[in-house]
Amino acid sequence: MTPGSKTRSACVIGAGPNGLAAAIVLAQAGLSVDVYEAQPIAGGGARTMELTLPGFQHDFGSAVHPLGIGSPFFSSLPLHTYGLEWIQPRAAAAHPLDDGSAVTLEHSLDDAALELGSDGAAWRRLFEPFAARWKAFTEDALQPIQPLPRHPFLLAKFGLAAIHSARALANSKFRKARSMALFAGIAAHSVLSLDAPFSSAAALMLGTAAHAVGWPIPKGGAGSITRALCGYLGQFGIEVQNSRPVDSLAALPKCDLTLCDVTPSQLLRISGSRLSSSYCRQLEKYRYGPGVFKVDYALSSPIPWKAGECKRSATVHVGGSFDEIAASEYDMSRARHSDRPFVLLTQPSLFDASRAPEGKHTAWAYCHVPNGSNFDMLERVESQIERFAPGFRDCVLARHVLRPADLEAMDANLVGGDIVGGASNMWQMLFRPTWHQYATSTSDIYLCSASTPPGGGVHGMCGYNAATLAIRRLK
Repeated sequence: MTPGSKTRSACVIGAGPNGLAAAIVLAQAGLSVDVYEAQPIAGGGARTMELTLPGFQHDFGSAVHPLGIGSPFFSSLPLHTYGLEWIQPRAAAAHPLDDGSAVTLEHSLDDAALELGSDGAAWRRLFEPFAARWKAFTEDALQPIQPLPRHPFLLAKFGLAAIHSARALANSKFRKARSMALFAGIAAHSVLSLDAPFSSAAALMLGTAAHAVGWPIPKGGAGSITRALCGYLGQFGIEVQNSRPVDSLAALPKCDLTLCDVTPSQLLRISGSRLSSSYCRQLEKYRYGPGVFKVDYALSSPIPWKAGECKRSATVHVGGSFDEIAASEYDMSRARHSDRPFVLLTQPSLFDASRAPEGKHTAWAYCHVPNGSNFDMLERVESQIERFAPGFRDCVLARHVLRPADLEAMDANLVGGDIVGGASNMWQMLFRPTWHQYATSTSDIYLCSASTPPGGGVHGMCGYNAATLAIRRLK
């Protein structure tokens, strides 16, 4: 701002990672910022709380954060000064198989090549171009589509691979069932059928991150990320106003900019007459994706995996072969509940003793279900875990089940249990939530949630990108 000019002001609705990132960018630009959070604790999907028994610290949402440590924006902030400490498990992920062994996603490409044997060279050729240039790669890949990307050839190489289905890309690269299974587990993070176009994009992004920055956990849980962001924001004299839901934009103080870390349906509800009818019609067309059924566990001992390799990682992909995982995700894409669901499991207390009382452990597991499902998947989830870890149920001291409606009640952005901010169909992957992306039909209102590019994940880039655009236009 120019000397003597009136201080500009902004309101940020929602204090998840994207809302906090937006608030920091606005504060760095000299704006006065008010941040409103509906829940008693800031963080959205990046919160840690006692969900089962006293002393057992569980992550409400994400627990493992490759895009957190690898975020271009978060990396620019001195978050370690505010207590954020990353812990790197010995392997990024483990994938147990029915023969009692497990295949692991190794940090080093050299180790990955050894782990995958005859498929090792193909794995290296697929991931090394992006892992070797992670900073350059994420400068484009975590941005909306640009007419002139900074690294056009690198981005084009990624796009040519990412456009394929996970099955097609895996079939073209790998020959061994172990390599195929490992790739399927990473691709299933996409919340897409593995036969759908672009379902390989998540595998490429997350696999690259494993080799470039790892799949770490924050010491103390995901809430440590939020506390660090809030701590940094505090240096500007800004404190998040928790338990302050915003039911109408008209109720906010008069300000120059409003950034909304909310999804399209929420923006429609709170906007009143502020948005044009044509823009509202575009938002009404926005579609949400499948939900998740999540279980948090307090455990008397570590999970008794048949494959000892599973104890090398905080992340375990439970689902067996490529075809089994593909069948599970196909059922999800057809609004069905799989009999043998793909289960994504985390076991952070193996590497962070602060997460549970001495000698005890925590874990969470989730599977994909139709949006808004109320079906009880507990038996199916635990049967899958028992398949690879016989005696697992004997270790359970307590469990806390979160169905899609429960998740949404604890974070309104998880509409119907959708954890990635919207369906990942082709249009919504390229232009979400509309071709306006962060901008709306009103020049002072912007969206900055995971419903905008680059989508879901604890990386803050939706908030950073939206706030950067808003400031540029304000000036």
